Amino acid sequence: MSVDPAHPDFDPQPLATATALPARRYLGDDAAALDRRAVFARSWQFVAHAAQLADAGDHVVADIAGVPLVILHGDDGELRALHNVCRHRAGPLASCDGRGAKRLRCQYHGWTYALDGRLLSAPEMGDAQDFAIDAIRLPQARVAQWRGLVFAALDGATSFADVVDGIDARVGTAAMDGYAFARRIAYDIDCDWKVYVDNYLEGYHVPHVHPELNRMLDYRSYITELARWHSLQWSPLESTGDLYGNGEALYYWLWPNTMLNILPGRVQTNRVLPLAGNRCRVEFDFYYPRDADAARNERDLAFSDLVQQEDIDICERVQRGLASGSYVAGRLNPKRESGVHHFHELLREAYRAVR
Repeated sequence: MSVDPAHPDFDPQPLATATALPARRYLGDDAAALDRRAVFARSWQFVAHAAQLADAGDHVVADIAGVPLVILHGDDGELRALHNVCRHRAGPLASCDGRGAKRLRCQYHGWTYALDGRLLSAPEMGDAQDFAIDAIRLPQARVAQWRGLVFAALDGATSFADVVDGIDARVGTAAMDGYAFARRIAYDIDCDWKVYVDNYLEGYHVPHVHPELNRMLDYRSYITELARWHSLQWSPLESTGDLYGNGEALYYWLWPNTMLNILPGRVQTNRVLPLAGNRCRVEFDFYYPRDADAARNERDLAFSDLVQQEDIDICERVQRGLASGSYVAGRLNPKRESGVHHFHELLREAYRAVR
């Protein structure tokens, strides 16, 4: 399978005549390796919510394009994303999320680092000529905090402000005030991460796959708005008062794999993580007002799971269709699939950039 970024698969396509990505870009190790190098190594990744990093020493572990990271709250109050790889012989430092750590200690040979990445001690290295502890530091990735969400990026990503430009103005800076993290639910899905994102980025399938959700949304008024590094799908919302009530359903997608879903009385984030074998894991984090009714929250969780199971079923069947050898890239619907086209154009741009 070719991963040559000069391949015609990566040529720009105008929306009016665009086709979807061909099946080979969703299949096999070569496609996954290209995504890792061209997309994930050069983009912002949602790694934590701020409550997980509230105090000094609080930390979460993450992986971006194969680079292990530990994101932590330093003694000086700064958030840092340190490489979770000892500078001695690549041993691991933090192995899981945690609270109140005083130091980072390598689990292989005991080298110990401060929370800002400085090496503090290296046992029994006194006989090593010209070995200077104060010259050794853990490399850092970039980190950004926005609306109580923490993101990290390796080199090559655009500025985070560009990714979210215009969102605060659209939803209001206080849109998530008074909300608290409630629960994380994760699903492992037998489809490539891009299949899941494709599915998220269009409402074209809603009348056919999500009958209950379709009754709550106004499909005729369903609109997709595009920005440079994100898109918004929104629709008027009409539901019973014991679920959401009336208002707007706002579905934001941030390049390449983060979603922010804002509905009355509920905010939800999703991150879509690639797994080996053209599979993915989707993590849903639910946020509710601190004074929200617990029974209503449970109804929302149950309804969200219903919709998710419907999406899992169709995405897994699409992946099987892509792998069948039958599929030739089909035409996109300019009215209903502009978000998919926008995503595919960003992918093609990313692939061309690594030539």
